[in-house]
Parts: sequence; structure tokens; C-alpha cells
Amino acid sequence: MDTSLDHSDGNATQVKEHFVEVPGGQVYVCSWTPAVIESKVPIILLHDSLGSVAQWRSFPLHLSERMKRRVYAYDRLGFGRSSARQCLPSYDFIVEEAEVVFPALCQALNLRQYCLVGHSVGGAMALTIASFHHSECQAVVTLAAPVEIHERLLDGVQAAKQYFAHTESFNKLRKWHGDKTRWVLDAWTETWLADDFRSWSIDPYLPGIVCPVLALQGDADEYGSAELPARIASGIKGAGQHATLADCGHIPHAEQTDAVLTLIESFLT
Repeated sequence: MDTSLDHSDGNATQVKEHFVEVPGGQVYVCSWTPAVIESKVPIILLHDSLGSVAQWRSFPLHLSERMKRRVYAYDRLGFGRSSARQCLPSYDFIVEEAEVVFPALCQALNLRQYCLVGHSVGGAMALTIASFHHSECQAVVTLAAPVEIHERLLDGVQAAKQYFAHTESFNKLRKWHGDKTRWVLDAWTETWLADDFRSWSIDPYLPGIVCPVLALQGDADEYGSAELPARIASGIKGAGQHATLADCGHIPHAEQTDAVLTLIESFLT
């Protein structure tokens, strides 16, 4: 199904919905194509542990118009409008996304090159994809990406688990994921809190990244410290940049939208 959104400047950004077959099921994808395109290399958004296409809200539209590029966002399997999953993710789910699902998605959409913008675990996935797919990935922007399992992150996940234990809070999440909501929540909390996941780190994948990376983090992020972006930027083989956003928590693109768009624009141009 195709729709269009008209704006006050008279231009129209075309919004398209796609359903793509990948190993494990069907993935829901949405794309935003501005009236004027200045780069044929699209931007692909990767959502967080409780996220979906819809939860990016207006950010993809603004990013597409600002960058004059096509923007794609997709619901990972088990999330949003994509196929449900029965079993919880393995502890290698980040690598599996990079090696199995994401390449199949790109092949189905005929995407040979791309830039990635990933939020939270989506940022870790973006970095892993860049490490594996050198010729395809042209640049990465991470928003509050985790680097390793540490106490602040675990405390944040535990607090969120208690928050969503209340029916009213759980139903807020159900708005985005419907009958998949319990799976979505457990896939996050039970994986990240598991003892067998404590050894996870993005560090092994950073040296394999040859494209430029911009790592962004809020100074009040409840899941990570302001030092993490510098660790990402200094660990890659390509050109690394990092920035800390003032008065900002774990969702920079929603809390400091203009600042994030400006930083991405400067980085990619």
C-alpha cells in the first residue's frame, strides 16, 4: 500500500509499506522517499529492544527530508507488524540479525549500499552489520548503543521489567506489538538479564568496521554512560566521531530531535 504526505512547502514525501520474506517469516518495512533525492544511498533505521517502525514516529520523515535520501525502517521478526516468533532469541541474536536477516532484507529490497542509523540494541546491530558487510555499509550512526553488559544497564533493564509488570504499563506497549507484546518484553529482559549473556560485548566487531561512524549518547541515559560513544569511535578502523547530547536520556532522536538531525546531517555530508 502506498500513501503520500503533503507538506506546507508543496513537496510530497512518498511513504510506502512493504512486506518482505526473510528466513523465519515476513518482515514489515516502511520507506520514505523525499520529492528531491540528492544521494542514492539510502538510510536504514534499526530499532531498539522494545521498538518498531511506528515507534520512530516522525523521525524517519524528518530524516528523509533533511538528508534528501530515501529512508527505510523495519520491524524485526517478532516485533510490530512482522511475523511472530515462538522462541526467545538466542544469545547470538545480534550476529544472527547481521548475518542472516538483514542481508535477506537488503536483497529483497535491492539495496546494494546503505547507511545505518541504529537506536540502542539497533545501534549494536548496525555496528555488527558494518563489521561484516564492508562494501555495502557506507556509514553508521548509533543512538545510545550498548557496548557491553554493565551494572547501570542491568539496573535499567530490571527497573523496566518491574515497570511493565503493571497492567497499565504493559498495555502501553501492547499498542505497538499487539499479541506479540509478552514475547517482545521477555526477549529483552530475559536475554539481557541472563547470566549467560553477561559476556556479550561489541568490542570484537569494532576493528572490522572501515566506514565512518558517529556515536551519540545522552548525558542522562539511564542505560549507559557518556563515555561509551568515545569507546565506539576509537575502536573502529574507519573514521570515528562521537558526541554527548545535553539534557537527554536514552531516546536521543525523540528527546533532542533537532540536535540529532543536525549532527547526522553534518556527519553524512
